[in-house]
Amino acid sequence: MRTRTALCALAIWVGAVLVVTGCAAPSHERLTHQQPTRPEAVAPTPAAMTVGGPARVFDRTQHSTTDPASIWVVVNKKHPLPSDYRPAISLVRGYQVATPAAGELTRLLDASDDADLGFKIASAFRSYDYQAGVYANVVTSSGQEAADQVSARPGHSEHQTGLAADLVTPANPACDFEACFARTPGGRWLAQHAWEYGFILRYQPGSTAVTGYSPEPWHLRFVGRALAAELRRTHVATLEEFFHISGGDYP
Repeated sequence: MRTRTALCALAIWVGAVLVVTGCAAPSHERLTHQQPTRPEAVAPTPAAMTVGGPARVFDRTQHSTTDPASIWVVVNKKHPLPSDYRPAISLVRGYQVATPAAGELTRLLDASDDADLGFKIASAFRSYDYQAGVYANVVTSSGQEAADQVSARPGHSEHQTGLAADLVTPANPACDFEACFARTPGGRWLAQHAWEYGFILRYQPGSTAVTGYSPEPWHLRFVGRALAAELRRTHVATLEEFFHISGGDYP
């Protein structure tokens, strides 16, 4: 039986033709036997393809950076808003917020409450005229040069878009509106989690030359979850750098 099996398996190659001697293999062997795959039958992988599909490219044209109503609008010392612009408004804990940002700000505050942080909104939407009063007060108390580092002139404030909000912690107010806010539990939580709700910390350390303002770790700006995640993924700190838009000081 062993000899017969060996004879049935004996095969020789004659040129490119396979000649098999002995008896035919049982039917179940014929069904499971596979010829070696020829190299030319394997399609080459296109250079543009990667494991998991083509590389993802973020679409930077999804929203306008100049339309005041866009969640990606860039407002700074070189790119002001019209003096009469007012966004569609919703209320979040008694404060006026641009409607596109309201739901996510509510969710962020609810999550921070679960973490026992006690955030309160100190400022959200400000009209052009209201910002004129805020700026004038800072100029009166600190002088214009100092005021321009921490307060926007009317028309140049993100608060006029309704997409910005300043948060404070009334139970621990020592660092409210101070750089040390970044080192508080609330400041660290925002740095780690704000992007999950579509917000960025707009004015960060080392970015004053780009944004025109000193760091404000309490100042949130809504840009939507997609852009917030992309800025985090690419480690780009400012909207100006991401969209290649001019910033810095007033003209």
